[in-house]
Amino acid sequence: MDKEYLIQKWLTDELSEQEMRAFKQLDDYPEIVGILENAHYFKASEFSTVDDFETFSARLEKNKVPVRKLNWVIPFLRIASVFVIGLALSYFFLFNTDVEVRTLAGEKTTIALPDASTVVVNALSELSYSKNKWNEKREVKLQGEAFFKVAKGAKFDVVTSEGVVSVVGTQFNVKQRGNYFEVECFEGIVKVISANASERLKAGDRYRFSQDTPSLGKTIYQNPQWTKNVSSFERVPLAEVIAELERQYDVKVRMEKVDSDRLFTGGFVHDSLENALKSISEPLDLAYSIESTNTVRIYAFDK
Repeated sequence: MDKEYLIQKWLTDELSEQEMRAFKQLDDYPEIVGILENAHYFKASEFSTVDDFETFSARLEKNKVPVRKLNWVIPFLRIASVFVIGLALSYFFLFNTDVEVRTLAGEKTTIALPDASTVVVNALSELSYSKNKWNEKREVKLQGEAFFKVAKGAKFDVVTSEGVVSVVGTQFNVKQRGNYFEVECFEGIVKVISANASERLKAGDRYRFSQDTPSLGKTIYQNPQWTKNVSSFERVPLAEVIAELERQYDVKVRMEKVDSDRLFTGGFVHDSLENALKSISEPLDLAYSIESTNTVRIYAFDK
């Protein structure tokens, strides 16, 4: 039988018993098998067998040095690697439609959601949502603080580690920093569900979970003041106030002989560290010093 015919059929595992006997009787059968034995797992692939045969045929015609018997595999594997990487990248860009937004210390950003809702994201916050599934489920995951202006439509959920905020069309602020959780409603109605409470807020209402205690209150503002570069607080633990200062100015604050659970009412600006420190320390009868460009010390006056 024709040798080329036998080799082609062997490459595709199509040899009959009679043809296999004839194939094994070829003079150069040991060398052919030696060249192809490492390609065993490629024999029945979906790639063209003609190219494989021509490659092996050329190898047989050109030389019969065993040390070069796998030369054809290297470019083949390179092509296969490029093919696999291409498939992976295509899958990532075509099917991975999650959108993630992260802000740095002292940074704020505004994003538009697929339904024309807008979100202002505060410093050192993370927000994500699925663009591909948005029409089925309007849901945003939040870690940090953000102010939402939600377009009317189906239910809109903001999911945090401390609770879920659900609305239809409204304006509200969500703050989740560690165990501190606060929701303020500025327009419409907001439903808050957490492990500690279930509340329905109207415009001007505020729900807060702080120091392991839930509470309801009121806000006098029309929108969150941090969107205007002013952080404001009403009876908030000093530790949370200082943490917000660190986020807005990218500094580390060291407190000495200061009660971090002490409640603070007031605010500070985001464009002057000196003025911000005065706004916090003076009402509490504290002192401060700026140790370096990123280190601040707040301490009690010696009496």
